[in-house]
Amino acid sequence: MSELRIFYKDSEKIKVAKTINALKELDKKDIIWIDLLDVSDKTEDVLEGFLKIDIQEDEEMEEIEMSSRYIQTDDSIVANSNFLHSNFEVEPVNFIMKNNILVTSHDAELESFTETVKRMFVNTRNFPSGYHVLVALMETRVEKDADLIEDTTDLITALSTEINATDHVDEDVLIQIKDLQEKVTIIRQNIMDKQRVISNFLKCDFFPAELQPRLTMIIKDINSLFDYTRFGFDRLDYLQDTFLGLVNIEQNKIIKIFTVVNVIFLPPTLVASMYGMNFDFMPELHWQHGYLFAIFLMVIFTIGVLAIFRLKKWL
Repeated sequence: MSELRIFYKDSEKIKVAKTINALKELDKKDIIWIDLLDVSDKTEDVLEGFLKIDIQEDEEMEEIEMSSRYIQTDDSIVANSNFLHSNFEVEPVNFIMKNNILVTSHDAELESFTETVKRMFVNTRNFPSGYHVLVALMETRVEKDADLIEDTTDLITALSTEINATDHVDEDVLIQIKDLQEKVTIIRQNIMDKQRVISNFLKCDFFPAELQPRLTMIIKDINSLFDYTRFGFDRLDYLQDTFLGLVNIEQNKIIKIFTVVNVIFLPPTLVASMYGMNFDFMPELHWQHGYLFAIFLMVIFTIGVLAIFRLKKWL
């Protein structure tokens, strides 16, 4: 769904315009935030001409290099950052900060943006400029990342309980562990991306000084999230080792059964092979009770082996 939202100040209130033509009627000093949700190239061209900016394409937004993720000029900031959906899909977002106006460009709706808009209308005084909106977006995003980590931790706990409660192992458990490792990795990469962007904001010369403490607090929150992701990795490694240990135990049980069966049938097989020889001189060959004698030997040897196994507590 394509949508353009222009947030601007009107007296003590914040209002929203949803057409690009509204730029002609508004004073630049009143505009706080322009949010572009999958808008057309024509709309982007009009906005670029109005603010004298360059809105990056999707390919540029997805670049990994640091030089492409953050660019600072004398009067503007261009930053790219990845935001996560609840299904762990990555959504690149382009931030442009110029003349106290924030411009954001993305291709899908994001919970962080929706939550920030709600906060803007609830407490308009906390959003006098685009810088304040930018910081609020980052704060909300870090909160969402914390929620994702908490949800993933609950999944890890549930999986641990499942492994401890079962008597057999299933390959689906290993797949679940791998899936959770992927999710934790994605979250870690995402918060690392935020850490780099926020660190650059702190180094910016013209970023409002009043927002520096909030940026510092975001960095502290991100560092604490790193600890949680590290703990998640450790738990998943432990679960993986536990799973592989259970697999080894189950395989050892199977091998033990085969070994016991082989050992039990080894003496009877020896007796049968001896009396199956084709030598002419075998005293029991023409004996009337020779067959029963051979069967008796097999049974006695079998019982003897089982008795030894029981005595050694191998069974």
